[in-house]
Amino acid sequence: MSSRKGLNGACSVHEYSGSFMGQSAHFKMTSVCGHVMTLDFIGKYNSWDKVDPAELFSKAPTEKKEANPKLTMVKFLQVEGRGCDCIVLWLDCDKEGENICFEVLDAVLPVMNKPRGTERTVYRAKFSSITDTDICNAMNHLGEPNRNEALSVDARQELDLRIGCAFTRFQTKYFQGKYGNLDSSLISFGPCQTPTLGFCVERHDKIQSFKPETYWVLQAKVNPEKESSLTLDWDRVRVFDREVAQMFLNITKMAKEAKVESVSKKEKVKQRPLALNTVEMLRVASAALGMGPQHAMQIAERLYTQGYISYPRTETTHYPENFDLKGCLRQQANNPYWAETVKALLSEGINRPRKGHDAGDHPPITPMRAATEAELGGDGWRLYEYITRHFIATVSADCKYLQTTISFSIGPERFTCVGKVVTSPGFTEIMPWHSIPLEESLPHCEKGDLFPIGEIKLLEKQTNPPDYLTEAELITLMEKHGIGTDASIPVHINNICQRNYVTVESGRRLKPTNLGIVLVHGYYKIDAELVLPTIRSAVEKQLNLIALGKANYHQVLEHTLDIFKRKFHYFVDSIAGMDELMEVSFSPLAATGKPLSRCGKCHRFMKYIQAKPSRLHCSHCDDTYSLPQNGTIKLYKELRCPLDDFELVLWSSGSRGKSYPLCPYCYNHPPFRDMKKGMGCNECTHPTCQHSLSMLGIGQCVECENGVLVLDSTSGPKWKMACNKCNVIVHFFENAHKVRVSPETCELCEAALVDVDFNKAKSPLPGDETQHSGCVFCDPVFQDLVELKHAAMRHPMHRGGQGKRQGRGRGKGRRPGGRLNPKKPKDKMAALAAYFV
Repeated sequence: MSSRKGLNGACSVHEYSGSFMGQSAHFKMTSVCGHVMTLDFIGKYNSWDKVDPAELFSKAPTEKKEANPKLTMVKFLQVEGRGCDCIVLWLDCDKEGENICFEVLDAVLPVMNKPRGTERTVYRAKFSSITDTDICNAMNHLGEPNRNEALSVDARQELDLRIGCAFTRFQTKYFQGKYGNLDSSLISFGPCQTPTLGFCVERHDKIQSFKPETYWVLQAKVNPEKESSLTLDWDRVRVFDREVAQMFLNITKMAKEAKVESVSKKEKVKQRPLALNTVEMLRVASAALGMGPQHAMQIAERLYTQGYISYPRTETTHYPENFDLKGCLRQQANNPYWAETVKALLSEGINRPRKGHDAGDHPPITPMRAATEAELGGDGWRLYEYITRHFIATVSADCKYLQTTISFSIGPERFTCVGKVVTSPGFTEIMPWHSIPLEESLPHCEKGDLFPIGEIKLLEKQTNPPDYLTEAELITLMEKHGIGTDASIPVHINNICQRNYVTVESGRRLKPTNLGIVLVHGYYKIDAELVLPTIRSAVEKQLNLIALGKANYHQVLEHTLDIFKRKFHYFVDSIAGMDELMEVSFSPLAATGKPLSRCGKCHRFMKYIQAKPSRLHCSHCDDTYSLPQNGTIKLYKELRCPLDDFELVLWSSGSRGKSYPLCPYCYNHPPFRDMKKGMGCNECTHPTCQHSLSMLGIGQCVECENGVLVLDSTSGPKWKMACNKCNVIVHFFENAHKVRVSPETCELCEAALVDVDFNKAKSPLPGDETQHSGCVFCDPVFQDLVELKHAAMRHPMHRGGQGKRQGRGRGKGRRPGGRLNPKKPKDKMAALAAYFV
């Protein structure tokens, strides 16, 4: 076999010769990185400002775009697939995998060799683990990709896109335009995400509305022997009336002895667990291992791709009849943690696993090969260990114990005492956390025996409120109500955490934030079905019918979108109801933030609102201006934009990062045709403004396609220039007194020249010079004073004389009006080679 990297640099291609369908063949094996394509609206419908969200339900056309354009996955697949006769699809064997099958086919079928007549060229491999046996078995039983399952995924994607975007865009714009301390950059809605949040808020409401009640319990202790006592449980359990409780206490206190009314012994069984499916794995990972569902799923996927476990996305808890249980068990015979248990099972014979639910997808999650803690490390080992112990438990014996119940009478009142003795530990040896707890031993007695009473007292207690939902409880609720799938449940839980709707407290309990509570209460007030699980559960059933070929894709899509479109219009008309709740919890924009810079329209101070998303608000003009996120904003020397008279602000990602000035108005309303919304002064093409790209741009970025390196005029004495597109930063001329961009350009690479002034005491220039003008790329005097930095890697700027011709600069002089005109090198690969040697 020969291996090489594909043209996208992310996927390897393995080539070898063999036989296929009885004929000799040359194989190419490669991969994709998740979905090849993603669904999105066409160009203009991605603008939040120009499109009414209501249009997204039906009018807005959608298109399939490359999921990750940087990977050029379609081109890669076409290059590798060109001239091939057959394709065998080895994608994950679930609905998402089936959908990716058809994305791959759309890319490669047009370039493959045309079939001769009715010759079959497309095959689908079905497998559940990456083991020799499973792979060979799949290759010997190739089927066809399932179009219906792929269509059900297409339907889910389109529903979630249209419904989610419409509601999200409307409520984000509406509320962020009114309130300043929402502390969330996106007020999102999702057909699954919102009911998930609803469960958390429902529990919160129960906690808030809970009123504790006082109750009383009668507790009795008897002394079977002189130095031992036995605590008895009252058969009435508890009473809520103090006087009645006191009456029972007085009655029982009159008795001097407790009489044994009956003694019963029963052999009981604690059943071994059902085989492991995804939901149970996520529950245990959260409740017992302290891992969030998203994190647990990522670890499980890694264990699967490395061949340690079977496919981790399954709803099935029943092993097929032909499943090689003993083979899986033998793999674990040498692990020191459970070797003895495994060897005993193999010699004595395994127990057939309990009959669970067969969802018809994948076998339960099972360890496929032995592993050590050193191999997997940390969370990987902890999850693998649980999966393995669970599997061994499913083929172990049930736990058996003897339960003794003694019933006593003290006066007219009955009391009970229960004891348990394990007779056969069974599966609890491998899962000790399920073992029967050790209890106080019961005395040997018979009916009619009398025991002296040690004490009888009345305990006063209070009912307690429920606790916040744990992730494990939330997963159970989502599964019960059909919200999401085994694959998407972790994503929905992760989303409500990231959107700041809930916070994860100790014990992985989910506590709703103020914003999460207000949103859910608002939905309840306007249209409860937006937050209740019922409507999404019904949609999931329809999607499953598409997958089974029992429902029409277009009809399901049209019907569901029509329902949500009506709900959306009603929501928009009734938004005042939610607004009333928001007013109570959040401050209006005018009352939020600190004065920062002057508005160009009214010349009053605008307020800087730091809460996400950070923005500027002019309360006099009632205008709000977006700002770049994830950095700091401060006033920029009280300088003003020559176009609109707004005071400039300076955005910075930190002392070691990049910074640039921007005009709040231009940032939101691009002044020139070649500028897009969200551009700072370092991308502005104004011909004469001292802060613009035209005046501060030095040369084309050494790494990215379209970026220009722009002088950061605020960075002295640690001067730097930064790319206005990517995260490349060039540090140069440390301790220089002044650094200016010259109107002259380099003859070799056409980058702008730079004038540098040093203090005499700190000048690194030769011959005690303090001033020098030259090109940062080509000038030998500047060569040791320039250092390129990158978020992920470092590259040398200079390699002797190499690369000078490939320097990237302003082009031959300026365009009319003085605009920057970066020149592309003729041979791009030669240029890259020069910079990346």
